[in-house]
Amino acid sequence: MILFGIDFLLPIILTNSSKKVFALNRKARFSYNILDTLEAGLVLKGSEVKAIREGKINITEAFVLESKGELFLYNALISLRAESKHFGHDPLRWKKLLLHKREIQRMRGQIQKKGMTVIPLSVYASPSGRVKIQLAISTGKEKADKRQTIKEREWNREKQRILRQH
Repeated sequence: MILFGIDFLLPIILTNSSKKVFALNRKARFSYNILDTLEAGLVLKGSEVKAIREGKINITEAFVLESKGELFLYNALISLRAESKHFGHDPLRWKKLLLHKREIQRMRGQIQKKGMTVIPLSVYASPSGRVKIQLAISTGKEKADKRQTIKEREWNREKQRILRQH
C-alpha cells in the first residue's frame, strides 16, 4: 500500500500512531540496505529539546560512531532558536546515545564489520514525551541497487494508477 509516496513510513505510522515525528531521514532507505533497527535515547540540552520540538533538526548527514565504550551521534544539525541565541547550544555538537550495555556491544560489533554503518532513521517523541531516535544498522547500496529501488517504486506507482482507473 502506498500513501503519497511514503510507503517506507507506514511501519512507523501504523505501529506507533502516538509518536510525534520531528525528523525523518528520507534518503536512508534509498541509499542504504537496512539490516536491523533499534530505539535509543539522546542526551540533550534544554535549548536542543525545544528546537527539536519545533522541528529544527536535520539528520540526513548524521551517523553514529563509538568512542570509549559509548555511542555518539555526529553531524545531526539542531538549529538555534531565536530565543536561545545567546545561551544556546552548538548546532553540530555530538550527542551521546542512551542504550543498554548489551545494545552498545552489539552495535560496536556491527560498526567494526567492513561496510557496516549505523544511521538515524527518525527522531520522535515517545508517549512519555522524551525525545528518541530510531537507528538502523545498514550497508551502503551500489548504484545498480539504487536503480532497482527506483524501478520498483515506479512500478508500484504504475500499479496504483492502473487500479484507480479500473
